[in-house]
Amino acid sequence: MNVNLLAQGLVSGFSLGLVFALIATGLSLIFGIMEIVNFAHGEFLMMGMYTSYWMSILWKIDPLFSIPIAGALMFLVGVINHKLIIRRIIGKSMLSQILTTFGLQILLASLAQFFFTSDYRLITDKILDGRIQIGSIYISTAQVVTGIISAILCISIYLLMSKTEIGKALQATAEDRDAAALVGIDCEKMFSLAWGISGACAGIAGAALSNIFYIYPTVGSAFSLTVFVAVALGGFGSVSGAIFGGIIIGIVQTLGGLIFPTAYKMVVVYSVYFIILMIKPQGLFGRY
Repeated sequence: MNVNLLAQGLVSGFSLGLVFALIATGLSLIFGIMEIVNFAHGEFLMMGMYTSYWMSILWKIDPLFSIPIAGALMFLVGVINHKLIIRRIIGKSMLSQILTTFGLQILLASLAQFFFTSDYRLITDKILDGRIQIGSIYISTAQVVTGIISAILCISIYLLMSKTEIGKALQATAEDRDAAALVGIDCEKMFSLAWGISGACAGIAGAALSNIFYIYPTVGSAFSLTVFVAVALGGFGSVSGAIFGGIIIGIVQTLGGLIFPTAYKMVVVYSVYFIILMIKPQGLFGRY
């Protein structure tokens, strides 16, 4: 592999990794606060993509401007999901929690296929067309902007968790719910907030990705497994771990596709994941 191709792969992989990091941050946050694995997280991303698509088709709103709208909508979806479904399985067996979120994943994907069909859709008329040249490296404008937005949000969530009173309340709830309740923290409100932030992360990532990827009912599954690997690599429940895990996976996946046949790039990802977890089973980072 020549130097230019390696540099191209690193830049593209880093940009993609930032998006993985944003998606993984929302997923890791839920596990850190409630110790629930949300298998429907990818479907939240899919809903963000469809939100951007239909706003573009129906009201001619560019995907770039639909990002905050998709984020706000999916924040609301996350809160409603917690209040209607998740709060009923808190304290139940792990199997019940897994089956509930897995069932939600199937339900959301099936509803999307029912209403929107299984057709692949693509937003073609958008502001973020073209590409940027840095020396001999070319990268699409949409990919650069998506990476920048993801980076800003990842840093914002990390600062929220580590530097603010709300973040401390979320961490206290994660550590000991009974003790948190004794000092006046409304744990139920913290749970809803965590689900809202998680949904917003997925929704924003989905709307941003609609500039780049095809949109279809099962697109969430295409990202879910990779994001689960990123979360596990960084350490379940660790926001900083999810960020670095996402970036690592993005770079490894892109370089793996350049070095080996594209069909084997995920083999490279899982191999790196396996090696790291053999050395450090708890993941690369601790909580937050």
